Amino acid sequence: MDNYVVRKASQQDIHPLSLLMQAYIVDFYKCPRPAEESLFGLIQMLYREEEGIQFVAEKNGELVGFATLYFTYSTIKAHKIAIMNDLYVVEGKRGEGVGAGLFQACNSYRMSHDYASMVWDTASSNKRAQAFYKKMGGMPEDWIIYSLEDE
Repeated sequence: MDNYVVRKASQQDIHPLSLLMQAYIVDFYKCPRPAEESLFGLIQMLYREEEGIQFVAEKNGELVGFATLYFTYSTIKAHKIAIMNDLYVVEGKRGEGVGAGLFQACNSYRMSHDYASMVWDTASSNKRAQAFYKKMGGMPEDWIIYSLEDE
């Protein structure tokens, strides 16, 4: 991970981070582009660590990846937990340790803020992410996720 810096996202990252998140949402996952004000609102909420936090990976002043942790609770554990819902590295920088650096930043935050565990979400089709999570010590769970969404 030569010359990469992994750090908490800051106020000056809002615009470049929004572009990176749009690439993740639209180009990588092929989902509709979110409204700009919604995306900026999400980034601001995470910047303030209200319900989550974002970390960014930077090289030579350019953001090349991000990871998002959301905060919630586990009834089963009777304790707070963190969900790493996003971990994204731009295509040209994958395989250089950037993802591992972002992962470690999330896990370090989790441990230093007394979260009982960190769980990860990824699409069932994202085999690369699944292999990465296993490499990082993650074990797949037997839970099946259902969702209801507005049309």
